[in-house]
Amino acid sequence: MRPSLLELPRFRCTLRLLALALLLCGAACQTALAAGGGQLVLSVAGTDGKPLTCRMHLSTAAGRPRKPDAKTPYYHDHFVVPGSITLRLPPGQYVFELDRGPEYVTREGHFTINNFADDTKQVELKRCVDMAEEGWYSGDLFVRRPARDIELLMAAEDLHLAELVTWWNDQSDWGTQPPPKDRLLRFADNRCCYVMAGGQARSGTTLLAFNLQKPWRLAGEFPCWPKLLKELREIEPLWVDLSAPFWWDLPLLVAHGQADSIQVAHSHLHRTGIVGNEADGRPRDRQRYPDPPGNAQWSQFIYFQLLESGLRIPPTAGSGSGMAPNPVGYNRAYVHCGREFSYENWFKNLKAGRVCVTNGPLLRPTVSGELPGHVFQAPQGSHLEFEIGLTLSTREPISYLELIKDGQVEQSVRFDDYARTGKLPKLQFDRSGWFLVRAVTDLPKTYRFAMTGPYFVEVGYEPRISKRAVQFFVDWVYERARQIKLDDSAAQRELVEYHRQARDFWQLQLSRANAP
Repeated sequence: MRPSLLELPRFRCTLRLLALALLLCGAACQTALAAGGGQLVLSVAGTDGKPLTCRMHLSTAAGRPRKPDAKTPYYHDHFVVPGSITLRLPPGQYVFELDRGPEYVTREGHFTINNFADDTKQVELKRCVDMAEEGWYSGDLFVRRPARDIELLMAAEDLHLAELVTWWNDQSDWGTQPPPKDRLLRFADNRCCYVMAGGQARSGTTLLAFNLQKPWRLAGEFPCWPKLLKELREIEPLWVDLSAPFWWDLPLLVAHGQADSIQVAHSHLHRTGIVGNEADGRPRDRQRYPDPPGNAQWSQFIYFQLLESGLRIPPTAGSGSGMAPNPVGYNRAYVHCGREFSYENWFKNLKAGRVCVTNGPLLRPTVSGELPGHVFQAPQGSHLEFEIGLTLSTREPISYLELIKDGQVEQSVRFDDYARTGKLPKLQFDRSGWFLVRAVTDLPKTYRFAMTGPYFVEVGYEPRISKRAVQFFVDWVYERARQIKLDDSAAQRELVEYHRQARDFWQLQLSRANAP
């Protein structure tokens, strides 16, 4: 929970003390005086007294964001406080928020700057959870900020891994300066950033590419995704992350095995709101999924249909910071690496499904001592019962926890009941399926949530494949294929052929369906 408002001391200099104030102030203070106003030197430390790098939102009493004149990374409505910062400000009242990601208690407050004010104040940020100490390491798979700032930005959010998008379509940030020889930057405190991540946006689809040594440069809609990505995988250890589930080519890419992960907590989810459309993607039924949470709910529904189709693609998260107004790490994925954190181990465990995604609450689940991604198997005719162990931390109010089974809310548990007993209802299976835990906060203007990766159950040693879910993608493939209209007839035929192959994949899954 957030503490009560912190009011920094107010300072007034009378005319009788003006000469003394000018004498004691340095050149920086004299600049502030000449312009009118004053300054506050703000220091931030942890409970151990050591300086902490963090993020600050500073605005006037009227709510207008205020950019400091200090040389520090600034974006949209926030900036980095690298342990301490000198704020030279015009006279007036200011409100602020100090944050360091979801593992720290947020500090809020207000202060007044009067003419000739000159003060120093230290604020303490308290860590409420240490996810890394429990083996969970955070990552943001969509960051579009300057490479020179990334170390500070990651420290300010207590983020362990970042994919820095430095090229987009045929535009590259490395035009005037060469990228570092080692594309993977490693910083202190178990932090690393891959600086050659890139994005490709075509009509109807945006995907993110990791682990490449250089950008790929394409023009137009050809070659088609499956052909291009297959060729790239033969050269480099490519990882493809879909930046949202609703892109038109999702069933095509999945059918051809070209989607390594999918962002369920994606850049449409903002700190103060939600993008209310699926531009260039498959639109949702707005009556079923109304704003404001509709985009997020539609994204989860699509992801659940993939799980219902017998596919096991891990969920991920990306802030889109630099393109979306989010801070770095606002949407993040926590991957369980145990005591062996490294870039390679993080992705290895992500592939295994040992992941939780969040932009708020923090979940640490275990089921029979197993992490998300685990497959429980039993002979046909078995009856299985699972007790979900869950540790949850949240800074925002939550009314309910939800147990999702086979794409539906199986149990909705009042948070007060869970907090009192520390237990969740047991889940029972007598046929194959899957389950996960979701927590959604009570914030009305945005969708702030956490979701575990799925656990899988195979009764009879076969995965659940829902006929209804597979048909959802069969219809999707046909709808997408009808949109293809290329001027080059040979390219048109080749692209249509890849869609036919995707159709055949989904038709085969349909023939294997063992659930409604």
